[in-house]
Amino acid sequence: MFENLLVWIVIVAITILFGWLTLRSWRIKRWLFKVPALLVTGLLTLLLAMITFLGGKGLAVMYIAPAPVPDLTVAGTSEQIARGEYLVNVACLDCHGANDGKSMPLTGGLDIMAGEGDEDFSFAGSMVSANLTPGGVLADRTDGELFRVIRYGFGKDALLGMMSSLPYRELSDDDTHAIIAFLRSQEPVTTATNGGDNINLIAVILFYSEVLFPLDEVTEGVITAPPQGVTVEYGKYVATFGECRGCHGTDMTGTAATPVSPAIPNPRVFVGATTLEQFIQTMRTGVRPDGKAFADFMPWENASRMTDDDLAALYIYLTTAP
Repeated sequence: MFENLLVWIVIVAITILFGWLTLRSWRIKRWLFKVPALLVTGLLTLLLAMITFLGGKGLAVMYIAPAPVPDLTVAGTSEQIARGEYLVNVACLDCHGANDGKSMPLTGGLDIMAGEGDEDFSFAGSMVSANLTPGGVLADRTDGELFRVIRYGFGKDALLGMMSSLPYRELSDDDTHAIIAFLRSQEPVTTATNGGDNINLIAVILFYSEVLFPLDEVTEGVITAPPQGVTVEYGKYVATFGECRGCHGTDMTGTAATPVSPAIPNPRVFVGATTLEQFIQTMRTGVRPDGKAFADFMPWENASRMTDDDLAALYIYLTTAP
C-alpha cells in the first residue's frame, strides 16, 4: 500500500512541477521558444494529471474498505461443511487447488498475472492465489474477514484484483457461511508463501480506476438463494457459484474482447442445440457432442464437479431466453 501511495505522491509532485513549467513557458516572450516549450510542458502536464487522477481513484477503490468486517462466527455444522465442500470444489478449486487447480488441498500458489505473450501482465506485479487451508491465510483471519473477502473481494487491507471481479459476491449468506465452515474444517498445510496481491501503480490504474472494465456494484444486505431445484432461478444461481457468469456475462450471452481477455461466446447458442443428456455429458468430459473439445481457457472442470440436478438447472437456465 505505502509503496503505491508514495509513487502516486511523487507523480502528484511532478505534475505540479510541470504545471509550473507550463505557466513559465507561457511567459516566454519569443514565440520561437514559447510554442515548443508550451507544447512539451503542457502535454506532459495533461498526461501526468490524467495519471494522477486515475491513480488516485484506483488507490481509493483499492484501499478503502467497501464494508466493515461483520461480527460473525460460523457454527461449522456437518451440513454446512458438506455444502461448503461442494461449493469449494466447484468454485474455488480451479485457482486455489493443488496441482494447477486440479485437486485438494487448497494450497494456492497460482500467479494470475503471469502468462505468455499478450497474457503476461507480470510487468504490473503479481496476484497469487492464497493458501486457503488453516495453515495459510486462515490462521490470521476471522470468520467476518473471510465473509468480507468472499462478498466484497476485500482482503485484510486491500481489494483483491481477481476476487473482486468474480460473481461470488452474489452468493447467499448461508452458502458463504458454508464455504467458511469447510475451509476451517480442512487439515492445515504450510506453504512457502500464503499468496496475495503485490501490484504496482500500473495495475492499480488498470484494474481499479475502471480503465479496462467497470467495477461490479456491491450487493448490500442479506442475500438468500433460490430454493434448490431444476428451475431457471436456481439455474442462474448455479451459473453464479460455478463462475460461469464471470466469463460469459451477467446474462450468459457472451462478452466482447477486452485488452486483457478474448471475446467469450454466447453459450446459449451451443446449449440450445443440445439435449439435456448431451449437455451433461459435455460438461462432464469437456468434449462437445460432435467430438470437438472446449477451448483451453474454458474451465469446464468446474461444471464437471456439479451434481446432475445442478447441471439440469443450469441447462434450463441457458435454454430459457434471458
